Amino acid sequence: MNRSARLQALSAFLQSQRAKLRPSEAGFPEGGRRRTPGLRREEVAQLAGVSLTWYTWLEQGRDIQASSAVLDAIASALRLTKDERKYLFSLALESGEPAPLPQEPPRIDAPLRHILKELASCPTIVSDRRCQIVGWNEAASHIFLDFDRIAPERRNLIRLLFERKEFRRLAVNWELFVGGFLAIFRSYYGEYVGDGWYETFLEEMSELDPDFLRLWEASKVSSAPEMVIEFRHAKAGKMQFHLTSLMIHGSPDLRCSVYTPDPGTTTEEKLRRLMARTQSS
Repeated sequence: MNRSARLQALSAFLQSQRAKLRPSEAGFPEGGRRRTPGLRREEVAQLAGVSLTWYTWLEQGRDIQASSAVLDAIASALRLTKDERKYLFSLALESGEPAPLPQEPPRIDAPLRHILKELASCPTIVSDRRCQIVGWNEAASHIFLDFDRIAPERRNLIRLLFERKEFRRLAVNWELFVGGFLAIFRSYYGEYVGDGWYETFLEEMSELDPDFLRLWEASKVSSAPEMVIEFRHAKAGKMQFHLTSLMIHGSPDLRCSVYTPDPGTTTEEKLRRLMARTQSS
């Protein structure tokens, strides 16, 4: 992203994180009139040990210098998670141009193909740092979509979540489902601050679906969110999965999103029956 977009993203992030904190959580009284939810700017500045003017400039997205020590103090004041702290540092310090994506799309090697096959009862999707789907197993095709029928350039996971009605109908809490992947996408967005593709994609998505911008602005930052997702599958009925996102060792730009059937439900049995019916038909 360019410098202006980076500073705007930093401004929006600081404001949203400040709004999430209750005054009592930071040791301030709840009483008194507050125009906006969360902490006041002067309270964050006090907690971080910086001047109100300097913090205000930072939150307004002005192009000012910030040391790692000061950013660490602000991260502590805002009670940021490890991933959120990394996101803050990436936006505030602009670590430089990222390594370019390979000319050829990432390929699934033989060991990873074997892993995908072995995860027969766990729908699994492999994606790159732009959330482009580069691999999946048979179970994923049965639960989500037949990705083979989608042109490779259209297999962006974020785009499909908003573009395809199948995903909206599938997830009982679609916004929670989307939120997990937006959290991953935001972590990439902060990590690769020099890649202009992200800003272009965000603009395209904002025009594609009115829900996108609202959910993007509310999204968290997480490189590996874990959550329980309930699906209402058209053929299998109610199903419940635990989503685990894993980086692939040796391929830092690839990750596996693994949906493990909830052991306390009949989800795995339903999935096996669904796959068996399809194979026999």
